[in-house]
Amino acid sequence: MSGFKQVALATALVLFGSHAVHAQSIVKVDGSSTVFPITEAVAEDIQKARKGSVKVTVGISGTGGGFKKFCRGEIDVSGASRPILKKEMEACASAGIRYYELPVAFDALTVIVNPKNTFVKQLTVEQLKKMWEPDAQGKVTSWKQIDSSFPDVPLKLFGAGSDSGTFDYFTEAVVGKAKASRGDFTASEDDNVLVQGVSRDQNAIGYFGYAYYAENQGKLKAVPIVNKEGKAVSPGPDSVISGAYNPLSRPIFIYVSEKSLEKPEVRDFVAYYMKNASDLATEVKYVPLPPKAYETAMENVNKKKVGTVFGGEAEVGVTIESLLSREAKL
Repeated sequence: MSGFKQVALATALVLFGSHAVHAQSIVKVDGSSTVFPITEAVAEDIQKARKGSVKVTVGISGTGGGFKKFCRGEIDVSGASRPILKKEMEACASAGIRYYELPVAFDALTVIVNPKNTFVKQLTVEQLKKMWEPDAQGKVTSWKQIDSSFPDVPLKLFGAGSDSGTFDYFTEAVVGKAKASRGDFTASEDDNVLVQGVSRDQNAIGYFGYAYYAENQGKLKAVPIVNKEGKAVSPGPDSVISGAYNPLSRPIFIYVSEKSLEKPEVRDFVAYYMKNASDLATEVKYVPLPPKAYETAMENVNKKKVGTVFGGEAEVGVTIESLLSREAKL
């Protein structure tokens, strides 16, 4: 699989000759940059497997941006790094858009600093809140304000944009309220912008999905986060599976329009996604779900079980086990 370093430019994955364009069926995907690496891999693979008979376009307008397009009927599939929210559910309902919610993997939302930062060994949720809460704007500007043992150097913040599900999840988990954040930081829905920002500034800190850290380990350093048990835990597959990496572990999803699923190319794409999500999630460094999860997802599709197992509210602390239990009861 190719890397995803230029996702801001590569919104269309074209793996076929121009002579085949008119014969192709098109699947339109947009949404989360966190989910993008898996969807990119699925798109590449299915286009090769179908020998140019299908084209998959993949955008990265963020979870919120993707849902806006999805609920207007502009795309077939929306990637999401958090469950659909009540206002988005209402927008879809108003437009007559019914949908299937399909979990694809678990992510370790990763806090990163520049490799030249030698003083940050770990951080608590309370310290992260001190950095990011709305009251910190214009006031908390030095690392020394976070911990008296830290040097008095500028605190440079890089984070997800407001249309990002990662922004929603991080603020809920750290500040205690989704979208509650200081505004004086470098924000982007494109995680590669954040990667570049932190890698170029010795005093920087940021956060994004684990796959982007794994892809760029040579120029970033992941920060262990002190969990609710009081233990500093690094992000990674083992700590996500065990539940030790809390509260920053989270499920990620694709949402599929019921109407779009009537199109053979979309149904084929979704079936291919669920069949190969485990291997491809592992390939891009996310944590795959147990096989039963993907089977249940397709059973829900085949039985026309539309809707979400979440209540339309931001939710922190969902484990793999609880997710599987919910999906089975849809």
